[in-house]
Amino acid sequence: MQISIVIPLLNEADSLQELHQWIVTVMEQNHYSYELIFIDDGSTDDSWNVITALQTQNPNVKGIKFLKNFGKSQGLNAGFKKAKGDVIITMDADLQDSPEEIPELYNMIVQEGYDIVSGWKKKRYDSKIRKNIPSKLFNWAARKTSGIELNDFNCGLKAYQKKVIKSIDVTGEMHRYIPILAKNVGFKNIGEKPVQHQARKYGETKFGIDRFTNGFLDLITLWFLSKFGKRPMHFFGLMGTFMFLFGFISTAYMGIQKLIIVFYYHQSANLITNNPLFYIALTTMILGTQLFIAGFIGEMILKNRKENNLYYIEKEI
Repeated sequence: MQISIVIPLLNEADSLQELHQWIVTVMEQNHYSYELIFIDDGSTDDSWNVITALQTQNPNVKGIKFLKNFGKSQGLNAGFKKAKGDVIITMDADLQDSPEEIPELYNMIVQEGYDIVSGWKKKRYDSKIRKNIPSKLFNWAARKTSGIELNDFNCGLKAYQKKVIKSIDVTGEMHRYIPILAKNVGFKNIGEKPVQHQARKYGETKFGIDRFTNGFLDLITLWFLSKFGKRPMHFFGLMGTFMFLFGFISTAYMGIQKLIIVFYYHQSANLITNNPLFYIALTTMILGTQLFIAGFIGEMILKNRKENNLYYIEKEI
């Protein structure tokens, strides 16, 4: 199979018929073998009924329905596990991504050898204050943190080699950072293609301004995981060791100082507990021990980690 198209969605019943027909037209014009995987992320409208109806009309249509709304990342992850195509295309279900872009994205993967090709919505039909300006800040921060020169990390229209999506797990809200996740496991040939962006035809956007706050927090998490995710003891253990040694040396210094005063100078000395440095030293020793234990536990978790179960799936066709 040449292409798997993975489309996560939430309450997009109005657009699914039109999107399906648009994709089928492009596939047939280019004579691609394909599968079209819809992931219903707990929709409360008629989306799943539309998907099941499309599946009876077109055997290339497949569907996954979640028990409730788990988020786009979980939707993509489930779709990636089900996908069988040599090239995987992701896109949104709101008709803002054009299926006409698929042939060129496919060729960039197959003929030009890219691991990932990310869409770049140069001209956006979104609110400048709510989406465009925050998106520019977010993309700038992602470029600086990851070292990947993409203009639009959050574009839903992307193409992947099959081996890429089978090598990563997309959890939490990490769908924005799939190129970074792929880079962290060794895929470095990441390209970008300007794509058409169209005004939303049906319904309203499912994302609010809070996604950018969450996005920046996730970016910090991803940066940390890329540096220390495979070796948590190198961070927590090092920090814990330094803090414990500072506390231990400070305590030893105060103890030795008191012994010298008492036994060498034969003078009375103040209690060590009257010295504020004693409490600072005690606190750093406790925190250092806790950090070291956190690193040790992190190492054990890594060695015993198992694949996440897709427990949130309700139906699959």
